[in-house]
Formats: sequence, structure tokens, C-alpha cells
Amino acid sequence: MSKYEIIMFWSDDDQAFIAEVPELPGCKADGATYQKALANVEVVIREWIETAQELGRPIPEPKGRLLYA
Repeated sequence: MSKYEIIMFWSDDDQAFIAEVPELPGCKADGATYQKALANVEVVIREWIETAQELGRPIPEPKGRLLYA
């Protein structure tokens, strides 16, 4: 399990739970259930990090809880 903050919400438009990882730009996943969205985003986080490593891009350190307005 990653240490990145995950924001989870229900999308009426998609009829699915959406999981976003604010510290990793563009990193998000969906799922029919909360648990499935969480499992899917964990896979996407790993893939995001692997891709960044392959491309030689920096990988942000997890900062923990972020503050949003």
C-alpha cells in the first residue's frame, strides 16, 4: 500500500467511485465500489511510479495529509 494521499468520491456522471492521487499528476482510477476504486488506484500508483522511473522523471515523496480549501 502506498503512502500517498488518496481522495475518494462518488461521480454521478460516471456512476462510479473515483480515486485521485493529488501528489502524482494525472494519477486516478475508478471502480464500481469504494474498495474496487481503492484497489485500482493502488495499481495505477505503482504504474505511475514505474513509468516515471523509466522516463527518468522525479517521483514526489509522499507528504501525507494535504490541505484543501
